Amino acid sequence: MASSGEHSGHEKHSPLDQFEINPLVNFEVGGVDLAFTNSSVSMVITVLFITLFLTLTVNPRSIVPSRMQLISELCYNFIAQLLNDTVGDQGKRYFPFVFSIFMFVLIGNMVGMIPYQFTFTSHIIVTFALATVVFIGVTILGFVNHGIRFFTFFYIPGVPFYMHPLLIPIEVISYLSRPISLSVRLFANMLAGHTLLKVFAGFVVSMPFFTGVLPLTFIVALTGLEILIAFLQAYVFAILTCLYINDAYHLH
Repeated sequence: MASSGEHSGHEKHSPLDQFEINPLVNFEVGGVDLAFTNSSVSMVITVLFITLFLTLTVNPRSIVPSRMQLISELCYNFIAQLLNDTVGDQGKRYFPFVFSIFMFVLIGNMVGMIPYQFTFTSHIIVTFALATVVFIGVTILGFVNHGIRFFTFFYIPGVPFYMHPLLIPIEVISYLSRPISLSVRLFANMLAGHTLLKVFAGFVVSMPFFTGVLPLTFIVALTGLEILIAFLQAYVFAILTCLYINDAYHLH
């Protein structure tokens, strides 16, 4: 049986330690723990960065846009085109919502790539909360647009009548599982990527210099891959949100 000292030492170097939530300011309201944690700090940094970036880079008076302004306009046009392609003209009114989610997930993923910063998108409670907001909002939108006819979304046209008792429950389960699949996809990708980086970093430190070059090479490659995944996961989250909005308008 390992001693407590050995056990604590093992935990200290665990690749999963980077995902531990540590309270920085403790306080409770009505018995509810509302501590300000390292995850909260990363979220605040993300929101502040997005706000400052979009505020400072957009200069309507400039004739020739700067590089930063081109990046912000590229993000704007990217989401605008995404909504137009998936939803159509009705999607323009939901641009602020989809753009906010895309930027929050994207910058949150990128902030997590900075050393000693916390990756809040690697926690299922955060990604599930975002996915639940999308799911509830789209469901309400569906009932607002179609009323009780929204339930026909689970009815598959062109299928023999005797198959509906089997297919309708499957469609309902598939619809209810949307926030789960949406949140787990983002959470699992960020968790796995950061864990691999920490594992290979441990190899670099523990191995001799010449043999440590190989895991260091893997770290460089994985870092580039993680940056790509950070963007792809924000894109997937945004495009699935657009597709769900489209379903709320066009049942079948």
